[in-house]
Amino acid sequence: MKKIVVVLIALLMLAAPALAEVKVGYVDLQKALNLSKAGVKAKGEISAQVKKYEEEFKTKQEDLQKLKTDLEKQAVLLSDSAKEQKERDFQQSVKELQRFQKDVKEELQQRDADATKRILNELFDILQKLGKDGGYQMIIEKNEGAVIYADESVDLTDDLIKAFDAAQ
Repeated sequence: MKKIVVVLIALLMLAAPALAEVKVGYVDLQKALNLSKAGVKAKGEISAQVKKYEEEFKTKQEDLQKLKTDLEKQAVLLSDSAKEQKERDFQQSVKELQRFQKDVKEELQQRDADATKRILNELFDILQKLGKDGGYQMIIEKNEGAVIYADESVDLTDDLIKAFDAAQ
């Protein structure tokens, strides 16, 4: 894909004298995601959720440690069958904590992916409009590796962020 983009750019540059003016711009979508109001808000919401889950995890971990300490203290007083049952209960609690941690991680990754996808779709819609209104023949994503050098005067990232924030 990158090779095709590079070839297209090279062809446009070679054909430029034969054509009228070829107008090409680029954007940094990662920067637009991170600096737009919607991106900052989504990141803040996910960070708040992470803190909430970290507190919940810490509480569960402390409860588990307390259960382990109680088990060690009671080990000499309990019968073998009661000791085995307590150990099984403890191991089950460890598995539940690990499952909780895995589920939280997956949920947060999914939330991040959903927010990113939603914002990117809106950014692409605005880029289409910026491209048409600005008379650009092509707008390239800076971080995809196809842009080796570009003058900052053709960087549309700040315009994209402004238009996106205004549309919100």
